[in-house]
Amino acid sequence: MALLRKINRVLLVLLVLMLCLLLHSTLLRASTRPRLTDRRKTLGRTARVPAAKVPESDNVIPVVICASEERVGATMATINSIFSNTDARVFFYIVTLRDAVKLIRRYIEKTTLKHIKYKILEFNPMVLRGKVKPDSSRPDLLHPLNFVRFYLPLLDIDQKKVIYLDDDVIVQGDIKDLFNIKLEPGHAAAFATDCDLPSTHEMVRSIGMQTTYMGFLDYRKQEVKDLGINPRDCSFNPGVFLADISEWKKQKITKQLENWMEENFRQNIYSSAMAGGVATPPMLIVFHDKYTTLDPLWHVRHLGWSPDARYAESFLQEAHLLHWNGPFKPWNYPAVHLDLWERWFIPDPSRRFSLVRPDSDS
Repeated sequence: MALLRKINRVLLVLLVLMLCLLLHSTLLRASTRPRLTDRRKTLGRTARVPAAKVPESDNVIPVVICASEERVGATMATINSIFSNTDARVFFYIVTLRDAVKLIRRYIEKTTLKHIKYKILEFNPMVLRGKVKPDSSRPDLLHPLNFVRFYLPLLDIDQKKVIYLDDDVIVQGDIKDLFNIKLEPGHAAAFATDCDLPSTHEMVRSIGMQTTYMGFLDYRKQEVKDLGINPRDCSFNPGVFLADISEWKKQKITKQLENWMEENFRQNIYSSAMAGGVATPPMLIVFHDKYTTLDPLWHVRHLGWSPDARYAESFLQEAHLLHWNGPFKPWNYPAVHLDLWERWFIPDPSRRFSLVRPDSDS
């Protein structure tokens, strides 16, 4: 009888252990599986930081900017330039990946940026699965944060209109002037075209860049021909834009962009080598002839396409916004117009981000 009770106890213990293992396995699968059904939570979860509460006033200017771990100092320079050149109430939505949250929080709290109003959002790169191909020509252009601009309405942002900026931007003007630009009826965004200023044309010619759709799409592909877009139509740069979130949702812009990403994944209708990045062509397709044009001084670009080609200093002083798009970034070396960027740079208190200069050890 005693032996039977021992056997029963052993069996009971084994049964309890099996139930525990089964429960643990179930919970583990639930925690690691991406919850794509609730896309808003998946794409833009608020990181646990002691950030300010988002103001509800219509007077607040929301700015969305990404901050990768390896380029966090660039993002902070952009934020500093905006904050220093306006008296408007700006709220920064800083989008990043999980590994950079603590670094960003420390950068803000331990520097003069501690006075800004902000919220850190985590972006889940799983939403890009099956939409972006590996490319060895410029792997930095395939960073998940390059595609955050596609998903603005799905982030944890409540404002009706937002400004999106790349991290290689310096704002010299008052950001409220950009925010107050009125979008034309039916337009979900405003961009600066590549065919605006004579100074930009001269720069583009000197470095052999393209300013038309021919430079971004493969017109040998039937899918591109079927679009009916004239290859000589002027292109635009999506590194700086103003977005109407309500109109974006109404037109299902995000879904359209995803469809073209998936199409390129299957058919290779554009490439990072051809287009200078795979984030631009879907925007060019979806917004063709459907965007408001920004004042060109609000997006003076191509500063990062050559280590030698320079704009006239007098022209750059007039510009409201400077963009070092291209491979030659102002925190690296060589690059041009370093002084205009460096005046807004704030050293990293963690010393993980540092400038590369001829006399530096980096």
